[in-house]
Amino acid sequence: MGSLDSVVFGKKKFSNILEEIYNNQKKKEKQISGLISELKPLINDIGDATLIVPLIKEYMDIGVRNDEQLIKMATIVQRALNNSSSDDALGITDEEKQQLMEELDKLNTNFEEKKDGK
Repeated sequence: MGSLDSVVFGKKKFSNILEEIYNNQKKKEKQISGLISELKPLINDIGDATLIVPLIKEYMDIGVRNDEQLIKMATIVQRALNNSSSDDALGITDEEKQQLMEELDKLNTNFEEKKDGK
């Protein structure tokens, strides 16, 4: 996995970044599951459901977005392994790299807003 051991910045290797992303996604998945579990017992009637179900839906949507990021990460890894002999070890275009960076920025912003309660 030569291309995955490439230093991206400082002492961070690409493989370290992928591992960090994966671990963060798994941690968020556990947090979301815990939040949903805490909300379920609060639903006693239809009035409660109209208030709480949208919260559960939002948590589920966050989980789906997290899974989408893992799929994108797996695509990057697959391309890196398939194209390890080429000059562009990741096998993605500059446009795709830019889209990934923009998506990462959006996710980070959304996460910070949720964390801050906005």
